[in-house]
Amino acid sequence: MYNSAHNSKSDLILIVDDDTSIRKILRIALEAKGYKTSEAASKKEAIELIALDSPKLVLLDLQLPDGSGEDLVKEIRQWTEIPVIVLSVMSEDEDKIRLLDSGADDYLTKPFSMGELLARIRTALRRIPLEESPLPWQYGNLKIDIVNHLILKNNEIIRLTPTEFQLLAYFVKNTGKVLTYEMLIRIIWGESAQNEMNSLRVHVAQLRKKIEDNPGLPKWLFTEPGIGYRWVSPSQREN
Repeated sequence: MYNSAHNSKSDLILIVDDDTSIRKILRIALEAKGYKTSEAASKKEAIELIALDSPKLVLLDLQLPDGSGEDLVKEIRQWTEIPVIVLSVMSEDEDKIRLLDSGADDYLTKPFSMGELLARIRTALRRIPLEESPLPWQYGNLKIDIVNHLILKNNEIIRLTPTEFQLLAYFVKNTGKVLTYEMLIRIIWGESAQNEMNSLRVHVAQLRKKIEDNPGLPKWLFTEPGIGYRWVSPSQREN
């Protein structure tokens, strides 16, 4: 779910909470200050939106229908340093320390003032390096523009299914990193997914057919046998 305001996409904030009324309150307050917002009501949806939309900050409630917010923080810390501010009724110091150790950047105990939350957001956003802004990727005859959902090969538009695009976006944003089968299955099909290995292989095979000149001898999307896949840039391939 994506909501538009007058600020740039670089100020997109993801609100993760299964309570519709809380999401609405936060959305109205944030958009009044010029931020763009997107919303997730579950852990699975949050992971998908972080992977695809690259929000600049996450506001996270700990109680989600398909897992804990703490587990979500641990998972996304495997592949992104996006700032996460936890919003929770838990007020014990031990709870806060555990969440910060898990990778959260900040913690606000409910109820809190909107002024305090906005101040914490401004502080967190100031820590983000400018080079994190997503840019189109150009690989010889292949161009990938994640922000605009545009894939060009030999200057012709390549049509991808939503799952293929989600995989490609995740690969490109993690160029050079080995992404395990288990991690990719969680991203695409959710934490409770089972027996999706064959589906993953089918989607990767179809993606290769569309973007590789020779799917049997890939230039970009490599298999790490027994582990997962790795997207390689031209400079990394030359090395």
